[in-house]
Amino acid sequence: MTASSALAPDAVGLGLRRALLGPLRAATPGGFDFLEVAPENWIGVGGALGNAFADLASRHPIVCHGLSLSLGGPGPLDETFLGKLRRFLDAHRVPIYSEHLSACSDEHGQLYDLMPLPFTDAAVEHVAARIRRTQDALGRRIAVENISYYATLQPAAMAEIDFVNAVLERADCDLLLDVNNIVVNATNHGYDARDFLRALPGERVAYIHVAGHFDEADDLKIDTHGAAVSDPVWDLLAEAYREFGPRPTLLERDFNLPPLDELLGELDIVRGHLRETRTEQRHVA
Repeated sequence: MTASSALAPDAVGLGLRRALLGPLRAATPGGFDFLEVAPENWIGVGGALGNAFADLASRHPIVCHGLSLSLGGPGPLDETFLGKLRRFLDAHRVPIYSEHLSACSDEHGQLYDLMPLPFTDAAVEHVAARIRRTQDALGRRIAVENISYYATLQPAAMAEIDFVNAVLERADCDLLLDVNNIVVNATNHGYDARDFLRALPGERVAYIHVAGHFDEADDLKIDTHGAAVSDPVWDLLAEAYREFGPRPTLLERDFNLPPLDELLGELDIVRGHLRETRTEQRHVA
């Protein structure tokens, strides 16, 4: 499989939203190192929007985070879309393509939501085979993201961490580590976020997501991507760096977008945690 040049371990990035096109194009160099896009939102887009995207893609590394492949879904993979996706990834020299470890479609089409998978051996084999087929079609390794979920499909034959690790091993793919999703799930399903993190295979972490959530109650968090990153998520990000070393890190914000300067301020917090990790590593050395 082919691979493009990787991002630097201490690279920090932002999700590209159409509302940010102007501010990002006008931003002072150095505020962010890469951009993440949903390829479904940009494949085949022309006109002024397409030109704006092409301008940003020519000046900044682009990583892609898919929305619609439905790796765990029951229907056949969309081979036509995979062909378009491969051409898009190749054209923009995308170093990382990721998707969700979930289902977002059934036999009738898209569900427009990320549905959890049953934590069973059969589901592991099903999704791992589809990931392997996707990697073959795209000619590259992909990363899958640990998703947030609010109900466990029964009967569950294994714990969430065992399911995630089994998929990564049997598919031989990478991990998009979403630390916010770990905090959300640990709260909602009653497990220790740090224990979950430490049980993941660090060598497979391609990059990291941080995002904000909404505290509905003491024991219920909602994964919104519509708020600033909370202290528990920052703390778990720092723990991830201590456990696995620096990794490229992406700040997700999907709505309630603040001015770009505020988003860049959160990226400065990421950089601060990265600096602390490097300092700790030097002291250990």
